[in-house]
Amino acid sequence: MKGRTLARWVLAAAYLVAGTLHVTHPGPFLRITPHWVPFPHEIVVATGICELFGAVGLLIPRTRWWAGVMLALYALCVWPANMQHAILDLGSGTGLGWSYHAPRLLLQPAIIWWALFAGGVTSWPFTKRH
Repeated sequence: MKGRTLARWVLAAAYLVAGTLHVTHPGPFLRITPHWVPFPHEIVVATGICELFGAVGLLIPRTRWWAGVMLALYALCVWPANMQHAILDLGSGTGLGWSYHAPRLLLQPAIIWWALFAGGVTSWPFTKRH
């Protein structure tokens, strides 16, 4: 299996799991949703549906490019929720520590790139520019 194909399948599987959890068990996601987000329950469920569509879209050649773009934008948009989760946990002293949150926050750009790579939007850094 080629690298891009493997990246695509792993990312699709991750988004299938995450999307299913967002839709069927929204509680943990509601707790980390920033207070300024309107209709938090509906937004969490909608993000789960977006994850599910994105995962399936990655696996369909005709929709792959758009799925990669949309999942990259999605990863960018949920970054504030990840920051909110870190703030809540680190502020309370009872949640997950820096060993969880620092990599999660720092790797968000890699997840954005991963979606673009899996969707065939970019080949960087694996191909040379002409």
